[in-house]
Amino acid sequence: MLYYIKSLRRKGVCKIKQDKTTKDWLPFEKVFDKGIIKNKNNYIKIIKIIPINYDLKSNLEKEAILSAYKLFLKTCDFDIQIIVQSKKEDLSKNISNIKQIMFNEKNQKIKKMSENYIEYIKEKNEENKSSSKNFYIVIKNEILDSQKEESIENLNKIAVDKLSDMFFKIKESLSRCGNLVQDVNSKKEINEILNSFYNPRMTKK
Repeated sequence: MLYYIKSLRRKGVCKIKQDKTTKDWLPFEKVFDKGIIKNKNNYIKIIKIIPINYDLKSNLEKEAILSAYKLFLKTCDFDIQIIVQSKKEDLSKNISNIKQIMFNEKNQKIKKMSENYIEYIKEKNEENKSSSKNFYIVIKNEILDSQKEESIENLNKIAVDKLSDMFFKIKESLSRCGNLVQDVNSKKEINEILNSFYNPRMTKK
């Protein structure tokens, strides 16, 4: 039977479907040193945003922030994607440290307070209220039909220049709102971010 199948395959009658690997399904082709990711049809750049606590600002500050944000939307006249990544915090170490302190504590009232605090932490953790959030902006540069005849080197240079210009516009505009804008430009950090989305189980600490 095996010989028969091999014979059919040699004649092109029988084709065995090969399973695709995870790498085949992902759109990423290459990560450059300047934080540019080349996909099959475009180039993208990931920007990390450190937000401000808007609720703690005064009314005058809130008005200034909203005005700056409106200017950001007008200035950045290109497509952006805002991504909010929630990550549940691992509080097991905190609980373990509290229990260690409780073990040496002789005051029963403090012990009781510590027990109540542990229960409070566990409750909040189960409700996902102890999660942290990461904020990213993704910008992209499409490969136009008129550019498809360009060399890879020229396409890379065009993409790097255009995405860098977009990044500085975003940084200047959001900085006026009080946000910190971080340029994700190392391959290691980009790979960690991509892994956190596509392989979250492996990135848990």
